[in-house]
Formats: sequence, C-alpha cells, structure tokens
Amino acid sequence: MQFKKKLQHVLIPVAFSVMAIHGRAQVPAAFTAAQATEGQSAYSQNCAGCHGRDLDDGEFAPPVKGTAFTAQWGGKSVGDLFTFISTKMPPSGAGSLGDSTYLQITAFILQSNSVPLDAKILPNAGATSGANGRPNARQSPPSGGPGGGLSPYASLIPAPPKPNPVDKLTPVTDALLQNPPPGEWLTWRRTYDDQGFSPLKQINKSNVAQLRSVWSWSLFPGANEATPLVHDGVIFVHSSGDHVQALDAVTGDLLWQYSRQLPKAKPGTFLNLVKRDIAIYGNYILLDTSDLHVVALDMKTGDVAWDHELLDFDKNPRLGLTGGPVVAKGKVIVGTEGQAPGGNMIIALDAATGKEAWRFYTIARPGEPGGNTWNGLPLEKRNGASVWTAGSYDPALNLVFFGVAQTYDTGPLVHPSKEPGITNDGLYTDTTLAFDPDTGKLVWHFQHVANDQWDLDWAFERQLVNLPIKGETKRVVVTAGKEAFYDALDAATGKYLFSMDLGIQNVITSADPVTGAKTINHQVVIGDGETKTVCPHAGGAKSWIPASLNPDSKILYVPLVESCMDLIPVAPGERGGLSSGVRFTIRPRLDGDGKYGRFEAINLETRKVVWTDRQRAPQTTGALATAGGIVFDGSLDRYIRAYDESNGKVLWETRLNDVPSSCPITYSVNGKQYVAVVVGNGGAHAATWPPLVPEIKNPQGGGAQLWVFELPGKPANQ
Repeated sequence: MQFKKKLQHVLIPVAFSVMAIHGRAQVPAAFTAAQATEGQSAYSQNCAGCHGRDLDDGEFAPPVKGTAFTAQWGGKSVGDLFTFISTKMPPSGAGSLGDSTYLQITAFILQSNSVPLDAKILPNAGATSGANGRPNARQSPPSGGPGGGLSPYASLIPAPPKPNPVDKLTPVTDALLQNPPPGEWLTWRRTYDDQGFSPLKQINKSNVAQLRSVWSWSLFPGANEATPLVHDGVIFVHSSGDHVQALDAVTGDLLWQYSRQLPKAKPGTFLNLVKRDIAIYGNYILLDTSDLHVVALDMKTGDVAWDHELLDFDKNPRLGLTGGPVVAKGKVIVGTEGQAPGGNMIIALDAATGKEAWRFYTIARPGEPGGNTWNGLPLEKRNGASVWTAGSYDPALNLVFFGVAQTYDTGPLVHPSKEPGITNDGLYTDTTLAFDPDTGKLVWHFQHVANDQWDLDWAFERQLVNLPIKGETKRVVVTAGKEAFYDALDAATGKYLFSMDLGIQNVITSADPVTGAKTINHQVVIGDGETKTVCPHAGGAKSWIPASLNPDSKILYVPLVESCMDLIPVAPGERGGLSSGVRFTIRPRLDGDGKYGRFEAINLETRKVVWTDRQRAPQTTGALATAGGIVFDGSLDRYIRAYDESNGKVLWETRLNDVPSSCPITYSVNGKQYVAVVVGNGGAHAATWPPLVPEIKNPQGGGAQLWVFELPGKPANQ
C-alpha cells in the first residue's frame, strides 16, 4: 500500500501532464480496465521476474516498495515510460512483445497506483489511424522534481504567474509569409525566395565581437540538420526521431513538445531520422515524418490537427522525407527521396485538412514528355530523382521551384541506346522544376546536367533575385549542383541566362551560351574500366547547406568544400557505390594545400569573386547574411564565425559542443536581436569529410543542441 501511495504521487502529475496524445489506432482516449487486466498478466509473465510483483525489484527490493521505480521515473511523462518499455524491455528481446502488449503493461502500471481511469491517456490514444497502429505523442513539459519526485506528504507551492508566449501566437497568413516582419524567421531560409538574408542590424560589424551565449537547449540525441522557425516570440525546433519542441525564444523555457512513435526499422528499411525543415502556416506547425506522413500540429499546444499518410511505409521501405515542406497558397508541398522502382515524387496537400491535392513524379513516365530519355528502361527499372531540399516560391509568378537529384542506378544509362528517338538523358534528374502550386501543372523545367554518372546532384536551394540582364531587370532563379557550377534561369520561363563556375570542379568544361547545355570533360567519363579522378567528391563542393544572398548588394555568400574523388572500378559482378561498376574514394585536390573549407562571396551582377576565405576545416553550415554587414557560417571543427561581408575578415568566433550541420538564423523579440544555430554530428555532409582532417575529433552522437546568442545589456531602445 505504501508503494501505491508513493506511485500515485509520482504518476498523477505525469498522467495529467500528457494532456493530449494522438495516435493512429482507433482506441478510446483513456485506457480500459480490460487493458490493465491483460497488462497484469503480461507484466507477470515478462517483467515480474526482474522487477517484482509491484515494481519492487524482486529480491533486491529497497526498504520501501517502489522506491527504485520512483527514483527513475519521478517527474517523467507517460510517453517516456511507454517508449522506454516498448524499446528496451525485456532486455533479452527488446521490442519483441508488440505495441498492444506494451500498451497493456503501461496501463497496468498506471492502474496499480489508483489514478482514476479517465485521467490517464496512453501514448496511442486518439482518433486518427494509420499503418501498424504506431502512436504519436504530444507532451507538455514533464512535472515533478528530479530523482525521487514529490513527497507523498507534500503539497506543491504554486509558481509565480508569468506570461506564456504561446498565448500571443497569431496565425501565419499568406501575406505574412510573403512579407515577414524583420524579426521573424518563418521558413527555413526566412523568405520564400530562399535568400537566407535578415534585415536585422542591431548585431553589426562594430559589436559582433561581444556576442555571447545566452541560453542553450539539449535536443533529442542523433544527427541534426534542423533549421528552427521563430514566430511571435516562440522558437520551434525539431530533432532526430521526429520530435518537435516549442520554446520561449527569450528564455529557452519548454512550452510543449511532440514526439512521434516510429516503426522499428527492419532490414533494408530506410528510416531516415534526419530532417532539415519544418513549416508554419495558419495555426499549424507542419512536418514530414520518417514513416512517410505529413503532420499538422497546433502551434499553441502541439496537438495533432491532422495526420496524412503520403505512402505506406511498409510498401516503400527505401523512400524517405528529409527536405521538409514549403507552403504556397494553402498547399503543403513536400518531396520524397531514396531508392525505389519508378523513382520519387512531389506531393501537395491541403493545409487546412491534409487531403492530397496533387502529385508529380520526378522520373518521366513512358509515353509522357521526357519518357523516352531513360535508355528504353521500363518504369520499374528507373530509379532515383530524389527531392531532398525544400522548394522556394515566387508569389508574383505563382510558381514553386524544386530541385531534383541524380539517379541512383547509373549503370543502365552509361552507354546510350541505339534505338531511334531514345536518349539516356534521364529526365527529370539534375533538373529545376517550376510548378503551379494550385494545380501541380509543370510550367517549365531545365535540366542542368544530363545523365549524371558521378552522384553530383542539382537538388539544392533555388534562390530568387532581381538582376539586370542585357539592360533589363529580370526575376532570376540561381542554383548550383555539387560541382559549384551555378546556372541562372529566367524565373518566369526557365530560359537559360548565364553560368558561373567557381573553379573547384573538372566535370563540366563549358556551357552553351544560348541553351546552357553542358559539355562534359571526356577524361571523367565512366565506362572504360579505368580509374577516374573527379572533382569534387560526391559529398559536394556545393551541397544542401545553402548560400545566403544579400538582395541589395546582389552578393552571394557560398559555403564550399574543396575535395576530389577517385572512382575506382570494382571486380566483375560487384556493384560498387554506383551501378556503373565504380566505388567512391575521397582524396584531396591534386593541387591542394590542405585547406578544404572555402567561404566565398560572389557579385551576381558582375559575376566576379569579391573575397574568399579558406581554412583547414570543411564548411558544414548554411550561410546567414544580415543588414548588419556580417555573415555567419560554421565548420567541421565546431566553430561558428561571423565574417565582415565586405572583405571576409573574421570578426567573431566561438566553439560549440558539437558540429553545426544546419543553418544559423537570427530573430528579435522585444527589440533585442538573437542568433541561433542547431548542432548535432552525423548528417551526411558532416560525416563525409573527417577522412580529410583526421586530427579534428568530434563527439559521436548525443550532442544535439540549440544554441542562442545575444549582445550583453539591453538594446538601446529599451
């Protein structure tokens, strides 16, 4: 009885702290007596031998029953308990009992403490349903204290009241996304045009050296490439394993969190937990999940508003969602990535309901335009064309722009077919696509490189800027592939305008001045059985870590890595890294000097390099330029730096606890400007470069964190 009293005080606040948890199985909002009864039997069979009949740890029971359980679980949530049981127990067969049994055991543990049944909500309670009955969990911050939890003889003293930022959250409208306030960060690159530029200037060249850490927040462990969003004083951040948290952007206090219960990875399953982007629209935070859903969360509570399954995860084990959504005119538009017969797709959902609006396949179908560009392969033999970076949008043109990657199955495209009318170009790989977001109609496309045999994607940000072209100001789409070879296109029509080669690659020798068609260096063409030295490495001179563009000066700030690869033929019958029969190896440039990180400023009007900063450590974050005359960027050695925008001089730097593999942002609340960046080693970009710099040692997992910086003192206007 003493155990039950103590457990009651531990779990009553925990049960109420869950508040609302939504899942995909049709079950009542509270667990039933039948579940608890079945759970008692399951507990006796699988758990009691180690933990005793009443969680008293059997023969090792402490003097007061339940003390060991209280010490471990006091102050934690029901979702935490369910997740632990379902993924760690029993030790001899973790996860082997099935979700329904784990649910019943959790119900029994909660029932045994005399909490009223209607007060307890289990991790899969809710009305929505989906594959595998896997639960989602929206949790408010856990209550109770550390260690043993609240004494059964104590009453809580209420905390002093203080304002909660979520109470002041306002809907994010189309107009707000088109013209965000200077202090807001509402898309992964702040604005629809993907410029990654902030008009804030409180932090500037003269004072950035005083920048200091004001607070930090530990994220769920794992690789993290997340870009936070900020709206009305609340910062929203997601982390590995499909967790989203809302924090007070000034203090770092946790306001709510959402945790998705994911299916267990099976052999051959592509369960990619790294995400780069979430979106905000209306009253919702929108995220794509590792089990191929898009979920809308209430921005004030974290409750699930709707949950839409894009694809059956069990039937598409090699597809994933990592780029994140863009919202345009009420459509949530997201691309898939990975390896699957028939390739990938871009899907649009209605933002209010989650209902699918349209779907576009990024590999041209036989019989459709471009369907004859796959060397005569049947559809099920065509592969790749991933979309792994979020799109951009031009409201005036009403066009959404996405980039598409290469094929993962290069072998069948090495040698062109001799059949008339058939090519091996492989549409829509390495292509910019421009859609009408209302209908999904493809308005135009431009293929930057045909038949990519080197894994050198053109899948990255499509930046929009007004530029003078032959005496006329045009709206221009600027983008580059991994070669750091930039193409500029007319945003309205897709017409080729010009190119810029940043001088790191040896694949493209020239671009046709009229059509933009690329001439390929014959010395890197695969298929003759010889080793090819190709620059850059497939990790990219340019990669998904985006450039920042100052719309006033028209200067582009690009994080780059200088490297090469040897593509070495494998033995007959082996596939290698590419199905053309070669494997990747990384190497320095033939003319290299041991400096791999390169941060470069280019004037888009003159197409001239303004300055270049080179260092030993490869660059690993996106760039952030501000009206304060500074540009932020980070690197593999865990530093984040502020550069003078005019000459590249480092004005400030600090070392973080882990590798920054995301995009720094800046925002303001109550007149004060902050800079924030997420760290978390393990993403593909950060994992590629360590062989080049073996002396740089970084933590391996567990260090994911959100860092926030400010200037000391109050702003001048306060």
